[in-house]
Amino acid sequence: MGFLNNLFGKKHKEQISTYEDFWDWFKSKEQDFFNIVKTGRNIEAGFFKQLSPKLEELQEGFFYLTGMYDDQTVELIFTPDGALKNVVFVEELVASAPIIPNWKFTALKQPAQNIDNIAIEMSDYSFNSENLSFFPVEHKNYPDEVDITIVYDGYKEEDNATITNGVYIFLDNYLGELNFLTTIDNLAITSKEEIQNELIHIAKLKDYLIWREKEFVERYKGTRYNTENDSYASLEAELHNGLPLVAIINTTLLEWDSKASHPWILKIEINYDGKNNNGMPDNDTYQRLNAFEDELMLDLKDSEGYLNVGRETANSERNIYFACKDYRKPSKILADLIKKHIGTLDISYVIYKDKYWQSFERFRPN
Repeated sequence: MGFLNNLFGKKHKEQISTYEDFWDWFKSKEQDFFNIVKTGRNIEAGFFKQLSPKLEELQEGFFYLTGMYDDQTVELIFTPDGALKNVVFVEELVASAPIIPNWKFTALKQPAQNIDNIAIEMSDYSFNSENLSFFPVEHKNYPDEVDITIVYDGYKEEDNATITNGVYIFLDNYLGELNFLTTIDNLAITSKEEIQNELIHIAKLKDYLIWREKEFVERYKGTRYNTENDSYASLEAELHNGLPLVAIINTTLLEWDSKASHPWILKIEINYDGKNNNGMPDNDTYQRLNAFEDELMLDLKDSEGYLNVGRETANSERNIYFACKDYRKPSKILADLIKKHIGTLDISYVIYKDKYWQSFERFRPN
């Protein structure tokens, strides 16, 4: 499993616009691709440079790994490479894959069956089950937060970037990509000399995370929220550059005591030209921004687990915030809306985990 490629390349004449298009194209090339991967010859030009632009036409943000699963089977693993918002598209791509003899298609890097088989070598460092341990950090005010400190025996502060990268790759292989992305809220890395906590062998981390996730799901199962009677506040501030900022925030929602039931934060960013209006939208742009938000609300309903926390407008940019029970549906909704409004609205989005909505603290009264 040695080949991880970012997907860039020249567009081909046959436009790929659906999963079916992609797999029809792949089937026409699969025998050549199989032989290239099996022999390991000409893999960059013969496989990667053909596969990459076709995937890019279909959806930005696909990465992949490939190698021999066994003597007669090539495995092709599709991955968002840490981008949570692209997980659902990777899963859909693989779910739509046809059965092709001698090929195995996998969505996301899967957890290792045996932790003792994971050995990551990076620069002069080695990362394995013998030199890694952990301890959980508990927070009285944030009891559902999963905060983990990894202890690496050979830790050196001057090589923090290399060591952090090595630990992340180890955990990605050990826990599996999806678990690593979704079950840990905060992660720190340190040396034995820096801590006094009782250390737990790294092999027990998976069981610990399963227990914490099960406990969390049980606590908030079935939690719903209706925003119909909530109160909203208009907030004004001045940016460092002197431009105004205006925010409309659901202040009732910010006082809710079950925030952790909606731990996924969707941040939508819409850029516009406000240079002649103190960074604020003109009337026409303002109407288009509000119409977009109304359209968004039709797809992301509070009764289904998607809560509109509010919006802020400043410096030629509007940000809209939702707190969500899951991350897959918002990804699909936003991807569709971006395509629909291409050329009229400059939209981008991110999804991140924030169980206690700490990123919204700036909207609360002092």
